Amino acid sequence: MSVQHLTEFYGLPVFDMPRGEFAAADLPAADSVAWRLSYDWNDEYDGVDHVWERLLESVDTSRVTALVVGSWGEEMYEDSLGPELQRVIDAKDRFPGLKAFFLADIISEENEISWIQQVDLAPLLSAYPGLEELGARGAHQQFTPLKHASLRTLRLESGGIAAAVVRGIAESELPALERLELWLGSESYGGDANVADLAPLLSGGRFPALRHLGLQDSEIQDAIAEAVAQAPVVPMLESLALSMGVLTDAGAEALLSGQPLTHLTRLDLHYHFLTDAMMQRLRDALEPAGVELDLSEQEKPYENGGRQWHYIAVSE
Repeated sequence: MSVQHLTEFYGLPVFDMPRGEFAAADLPAADSVAWRLSYDWNDEYDGVDHVWERLLESVDTSRVTALVVGSWGEEMYEDSLGPELQRVIDAKDRFPGLKAFFLADIISEENEISWIQQVDLAPLLSAYPGLEELGARGAHQQFTPLKHASLRTLRLESGGIAAAVVRGIAESELPALERLELWLGSESYGGDANVADLAPLLSGGRFPALRHLGLQDSEIQDAIAEAVAQAPVVPMLESLALSMGVLTDAGAEALLSGQPLTHLTRLDLHYHFLTDAMMQRLRDALEPAGVELDLSEQEKPYENGGRQWHYIAVSE
Protein backbone atom coordinates (compact mmCIF):
# COMPACT_ATOMS: atom_id res chain seq x y z
CA MET A 1 0.00 0.00 0.00
CA SER A 2 1.47 3.34 -1.03
CA VAL A 3 0.96 6.68 0.67
CA GLN A 4 -0.19 9.43 -1.67
CA HIS A 5 0.15 13.19 -1.66
CA LEU A 6 -2.80 15.00 -0.19
CA THR A 7 -5.23 16.31 -2.79
CA GLU A 8 -7.71 17.67 -0.24
CA PHE A 9 -7.22 18.91 3.29
CA TYR A 10 -9.68 20.51 5.71
CA GLY A 11 -12.31 20.23 3.00
CA LEU A 12 -10.21 22.32 0.60
CA PRO A 13 -8.27 21.37 -2.53
CA VAL A 14 -4.52 21.34 -2.00
CA PHE A 15 -2.69 23.95 -4.07
CA ASP A 16 1.09 23.92 -4.56
CA MET A 17 2.63 27.34 -4.03
CA PRO A 18 4.47 27.96 -7.31
CA ARG A 19 8.24 27.62 -7.27
CA GLY A 20 8.85 29.12 -10.71
CA GLU A 21 7.60 32.31 -12.30
CA PHE A 22 3.98 33.22 -11.64
CA ALA A 23 1.62 36.18 -11.60
CA ALA A 24 0.06 37.02 -8.24
CA ALA A 25 -3.26 37.51 -10.04
CA ASP A 26 -3.21 33.84 -11.03
CA LEU A 27 -3.13 32.63 -7.43
CA PRO A 28 -6.37 31.35 -5.86
CA ALA A 29 -8.12 33.22 -3.07
CA ALA A 30 -6.22 32.82 0.18
CA ASP A 31 -9.05 30.99 1.96
CA SER A 32 -10.12 28.81 -0.99
CA VAL A 33 -7.30 26.24 -0.88
CA ALA A 34 -4.92 24.44 1.43
CA TRP A 35 -1.51 25.88 0.57
CA ARG A 36 1.26 23.29 0.14
CA LEU A 37 4.87 24.41 0.47
CA SER A 38 7.34 21.91 -0.92
CA TYR A 39 10.73 21.50 -2.53
CA ASP A 40 11.25 19.71 -5.83
CA TRP A 41 14.45 17.86 -6.71
CA ASN A 42 14.64 19.83 -9.95
CA ASP A 43 14.44 23.19 -8.18
CA GLU A 44 17.27 25.62 -8.73
CA TYR A 45 16.61 26.85 -5.18
CA ASP A 46 17.71 25.43 -1.86
CA GLY A 47 14.98 23.84 0.21
CA VAL A 48 11.53 25.25 0.81
CA ASP A 49 12.72 28.63 2.13
CA HIS A 50 12.03 30.57 -1.05
CA VAL A 51 8.54 29.04 -1.40
CA TRP A 52 7.72 30.09 2.15
CA GLU A 53 8.94 33.63 1.45
CA ARG A 54 6.82 33.77 -1.71
CA LEU A 55 3.74 32.77 0.24
CA LEU A 56 4.30 35.52 2.80
CA GLU A 57 4.91 38.10 0.07
CA SER A 58 2.15 37.12 -2.37
CA VAL A 59 -0.76 35.83 -0.30
CA ASP A 60 -2.93 37.50 2.34
CA THR A 61 -1.90 35.05 5.03
CA SER A 62 -4.42 36.50 7.48
CA ARG A 63 -7.06 34.68 5.42
CA VAL A 64 -5.22 31.35 5.06
CA THR A 65 -7.03 28.55 6.89
CA ALA A 66 -4.97 25.49 5.89
CA LEU A 67 -1.24 24.86 5.41
CA VAL A 68 0.58 21.75 4.20
CA VAL A 69 4.36 21.28 4.36
CA GLY A 70 5.77 18.75 1.91
CA SER A 71 9.37 17.83 1.15
CA TRP A 72 11.63 20.53 2.51
CA GLY A 73 15.01 19.94 0.88
CA GLU A 74 17.74 17.47 0.08
CA GLU A 75 18.85 17.49 3.72
CA MET A 76 15.56 15.93 4.85
CA TYR A 77 17.20 12.48 4.78
CA GLU A 78 19.36 13.55 7.71
CA ASP A 79 17.57 16.44 9.42
CA SER A 80 14.41 16.48 11.51
CA LEU A 81 11.39 18.63 10.82
CA GLY A 82 12.15 20.80 13.85
CA PRO A 83 13.17 23.92 11.89
CA GLU A 84 10.20 23.60 9.52
CA LEU A 85 7.76 23.33 12.41
CA GLN A 86 9.44 26.21 14.22
CA ARG A 87 9.05 28.34 11.10
CA VAL A 88 5.28 27.91 11.29
CA ILE A 89 5.24 28.52 15.04
CA ASP A 90 7.26 31.74 14.66
CA ALA A 91 4.80 32.97 11.99
CA LYS A 92 1.71 32.54 14.17
CA ASP A 93 0.89 36.26 14.02
CA ARG A 94 0.86 36.07 10.22
CA PHE A 95 -1.73 33.24 10.26
CA PRO A 96 -4.42 34.30 12.76
CA GLY A 97 -7.07 32.26 10.93
CA LEU A 98 -5.16 29.01 10.56
CA LYS A 99 -7.43 26.06 11.28
CA ALA A 100 -5.57 23.11 9.77
CA PHE A 101 -1.95 22.06 9.39
CA PHE A 102 -0.26 18.96 7.93
CA LEU A 103 3.44 18.32 8.41
CA ALA A 104 5.42 16.17 5.93
CA ASP A 105 3.12 15.43 3.00
CA ILE A 106 5.85 13.22 1.55
CA ILE A 107 5.60 10.06 -0.56
CA SER A 108 8.05 7.16 -0.82
CA GLU A 109 9.64 8.51 -4.01
CA GLU A 110 10.77 11.49 -1.91
CA ASN A 111 11.55 9.78 1.40
CA GLU A 112 10.44 6.61 3.16
CA ILE A 113 7.87 7.24 5.88
CA SER A 114 10.06 5.71 8.59
CA TRP A 115 12.97 7.96 7.61
CA ILE A 116 11.00 11.17 8.13
CA GLN A 117 12.20 12.46 11.49
CA GLN A 118 9.06 13.86 13.06
CA VAL A 119 9.08 16.16 16.07
CA ASP A 120 6.87 16.94 19.04
CA LEU A 121 3.72 18.57 17.64
CA ALA A 122 2.50 19.94 20.97
CA PRO A 123 4.34 23.30 20.61
CA LEU A 124 2.46 23.97 17.38
CA LEU A 125 -0.87 23.36 19.10
CA SER A 126 0.15 25.69 21.89
CA ALA A 127 1.03 28.38 19.35
CA TYR A 128 -2.28 27.99 17.49
CA PRO A 129 -5.08 27.65 20.05
CA GLY A 130 -7.67 27.87 17.26
CA LEU A 131 -6.30 24.95 15.25
CA GLU A 132 -8.99 22.37 14.48
CA GLU A 133 -7.15 19.77 12.40
CA LEU A 134 -3.59 18.48 12.71
CA GLY A 135 -1.97 15.77 10.64
CA ALA A 136 1.61 14.57 10.27
CA ARG A 137 3.51 11.78 8.51
CA GLY A 138 6.73 10.15 9.67
CA ALA A 139 8.48 8.53 12.62
CA HIS A 140 6.69 9.95 15.67
CA GLN A 141 8.69 9.70 18.89
CA GLN A 142 7.29 12.34 21.26
CA PHE A 143 4.07 14.17 22.08
CA THR A 144 4.01 16.37 25.16
CA PRO A 145 0.64 16.23 26.95
CA LEU A 146 -1.26 19.50 26.68
CA LYS A 147 -4.64 21.20 26.90
CA HIS A 148 -6.21 22.38 23.65
CA ALA A 149 -9.82 23.46 23.41
CA SER A 150 -10.29 23.56 19.62
CA LEU A 151 -8.61 20.50 18.09
CA ARG A 152 -11.21 18.30 16.39
CA THR A 153 -9.06 15.99 14.23
CA LEU A 154 -5.66 14.44 14.98
CA ARG A 155 -4.14 12.11 12.38
CA LEU A 156 -0.65 10.63 12.72
CA GLU A 157 0.54 8.54 9.78
CA SER A 158 3.57 6.41 10.51
CA GLY A 159 5.42 3.19 9.97
CA GLY A 160 5.92 3.15 13.73
CA ILE A 161 4.51 5.42 16.46
CA ALA A 162 6.38 5.27 19.76
CA ALA A 163 4.42 4.32 22.87
CA ALA A 164 5.44 7.67 24.37
CA VAL A 165 3.38 9.43 21.67
CA VAL A 166 0.31 7.32 22.39
CA ARG A 167 0.66 8.00 26.11
CA GLY A 168 1.18 11.73 25.51
CA ILE A 169 -2.01 11.96 23.48
CA ALA A 170 -3.91 9.93 26.06
CA GLU A 171 -2.77 12.29 28.81
CA SER A 172 -3.83 15.40 26.90
CA GLU A 173 -7.06 17.31 27.48
CA LEU A 174 -8.76 17.62 24.09
CA PRO A 175 -12.44 18.21 24.81
CA ALA A 176 -13.35 18.99 21.18
CA LEU A 177 -11.54 16.00 19.63
CA GLU A 178 -13.92 14.15 17.30
CA ARG A 179 -11.53 12.15 15.12
CA LEU A 180 -8.35 10.38 16.23
CA GLU A 181 -6.38 8.26 13.76
CA LEU A 182 -3.10 6.58 14.64
CA TRP A 183 -1.06 4.40 12.29
CA LEU A 184 0.72 2.40 14.98
CA GLY A 185 3.15 0.61 12.70
CA SER A 186 5.87 -1.95 13.23
CA GLU A 187 8.13 -2.45 16.23
CA SER A 188 11.02 -2.62 13.75
CA TYR A 189 10.36 1.03 12.96
CA GLY A 190 9.64 2.29 16.46
CA GLY A 191 6.01 1.20 16.83
CA ASP A 192 6.29 -0.22 20.34
CA ALA A 193 2.85 0.75 21.71
CA ASN A 194 0.90 -2.12 23.26
CA VAL A 195 -2.71 -2.60 24.31
CA ALA A 196 -1.99 -1.24 27.79
CA ASP A 197 -0.76 2.02 26.23
CA LEU A 198 -4.02 2.25 24.26
CA ALA A 199 -6.23 1.57 27.28
CA PRO A 200 -6.84 5.24 28.19
CA LEU A 201 -7.96 5.93 24.62
CA LEU A 202 -10.39 3.01 24.82
CA SER A 203 -11.81 3.96 28.20
CA GLY A 204 -14.27 6.46 26.78
CA GLY A 205 -13.46 9.03 29.43
CA ARG A 206 -10.59 10.96 27.87
CA PHE A 207 -12.21 12.55 24.83
CA PRO A 208 -15.94 13.11 25.33
CA ALA A 209 -16.56 14.36 21.77
CA LEU A 210 -14.82 11.44 20.03
CA ARG A 211 -16.86 9.99 17.16
CA HIS A 212 -14.21 8.30 15.00
CA LEU A 213 -11.32 6.18 16.23
CA GLY A 214 -8.65 4.68 14.01
CA LEU A 215 -6.09 2.30 15.52
CA GLN A 216 -4.51 1.04 12.35
CA ASP A 217 -1.49 -0.40 10.57
CA SER A 218 -0.50 -2.53 13.55
CA GLU A 219 1.32 -5.83 13.94
CA ILE A 220 -0.88 -6.49 17.00
CA GLN A 221 -4.15 -5.72 15.22
CA ASP A 222 -5.80 -8.88 16.62
CA ALA A 223 -5.00 -7.85 20.20
CA ILE A 224 -6.30 -4.36 19.48
CA ALA A 225 -9.52 -5.82 18.07
CA GLU A 226 -9.94 -7.93 21.22
CA ALA A 227 -9.53 -4.83 23.39
CA VAL A 228 -11.89 -2.78 21.23
CA ALA A 229 -14.52 -5.51 21.44
CA GLN A 230 -14.95 -4.72 25.14
CA ALA A 231 -13.92 -1.05 25.13
CA PRO A 232 -16.23 1.55 26.74
CA VAL A 233 -15.38 4.06 23.99
CA VAL A 234 -17.13 2.04 21.26
CA PRO A 235 -20.75 3.04 22.02
CA MET A 236 -19.67 6.69 21.62
CA LEU A 237 -18.34 6.14 18.13
CA GLU A 238 -19.96 6.61 14.77
CA SER A 239 -17.10 5.01 12.85
CA LEU A 240 -14.18 2.74 13.65
CA ALA A 241 -11.05 1.84 11.68
CA LEU A 242 -8.96 -1.24 12.48
CA SER A 243 -7.51 -1.42 8.99
CA MET A 244 -4.07 -1.75 7.38
CA GLY A 245 -2.71 -4.18 9.97
CA VAL A 246 -2.35 -7.88 10.69
CA LEU A 247 -6.03 -8.57 11.36
CA THR A 248 -6.82 -12.27 11.15
CA ASP A 249 -9.89 -14.36 11.86
CA ALA A 250 -8.99 -14.34 15.58
CA GLY A 251 -9.39 -10.57 15.78
CA ALA A 252 -12.58 -10.59 13.73
CA GLU A 253 -14.01 -13.34 15.94
CA ALA A 254 -13.37 -11.12 18.96
CA LEU A 255 -15.26 -8.27 17.30
CA LEU A 256 -18.22 -10.51 16.50
CA SER A 257 -18.26 -11.96 20.03
CA GLY A 258 -17.93 -8.63 21.79
CA GLN A 259 -20.27 -5.68 22.26
CA PRO A 260 -22.64 -4.74 19.42
CA LEU A 261 -21.19 -2.77 16.53
CA THR A 262 -24.45 -2.31 14.67
CA HIS A 263 -24.74 1.34 15.76
CA LEU A 264 -21.70 2.25 13.65
CA THR A 265 -22.20 3.94 10.32
CA ARG A 266 -18.85 2.59 9.10
CA LEU A 267 -16.35 -0.11 10.07
CA ASP A 268 -13.10 0.08 8.11
CA LEU A 269 -11.12 -3.17 8.04
CA HIS A 270 -9.44 -2.74 4.65
CA TYR A 271 -6.09 -4.47 4.16
CA HIS A 272 -6.56 -7.58 6.29
CA PHE A 273 -5.83 -11.31 6.45
CA LEU A 274 -9.39 -12.60 6.91
CA THR A 275 -10.68 -15.75 5.28
CA ASP A 276 -13.62 -15.63 2.88
CA ALA A 277 -15.81 -17.33 5.47
CA MET A 278 -15.03 -14.72 8.14
CA MET A 279 -15.62 -11.87 5.71
CA GLN A 280 -19.07 -13.29 4.99
CA ARG A 281 -19.83 -13.61 8.71
CA LEU A 282 -18.96 -9.94 9.19
CA ARG A 283 -21.18 -8.95 6.29
CA ASP A 284 -24.08 -11.01 7.61
CA ALA A 285 -23.74 -9.52 11.08
CA LEU A 286 -23.29 -5.86 10.18
CA GLU A 287 -24.54 -4.94 6.74
CA PRO A 288 -28.25 -5.69 7.44
CA ALA A 289 -28.01 -3.09 10.22
CA GLY A 290 -26.78 -0.49 7.74
CA VAL A 291 -23.10 -0.56 8.69
CA GLU A 292 -20.83 0.39 5.78
CA LEU A 293 -18.19 -2.33 5.93
CA ASP A 294 -14.87 -1.99 4.11
CA LEU A 295 -13.28 -5.40 3.57
CA SER A 296 -11.22 -4.45 0.54
CA GLU A 297 -7.60 -5.51 0.04
CA GLN A 298 -7.79 -9.07 1.30
CA GLU A 299 -4.18 -10.13 1.78
CA LYS A 300 -2.56 -13.55 1.93
CA PRO A 301 0.37 -14.43 4.21
CA TYR A 302 3.73 -14.82 2.58
CA GLU A 303 5.04 -18.35 3.04
CA ASN A 304 8.73 -18.95 3.44
CA GLY A 305 10.69 -21.70 5.18
CA GLY A 306 7.53 -23.43 6.31
CA ARG A 307 6.30 -20.30 8.09
CA GLN A 308 3.63 -17.76 7.27
CA TRP A 309 4.59 -14.09 7.40
CA HIS A 310 2.14 -11.22 7.74
CA TYR A 311 2.94 -7.61 6.89
CA ILE A 312 1.26 -4.35 7.77
CA ALA A 313 0.32 -1.99 4.97
CA VAL A 314 2.77 0.82 5.79
CA SER A 315 6.09 0.24 7.55
CA GLU A 316 9.34 1.41 5.99
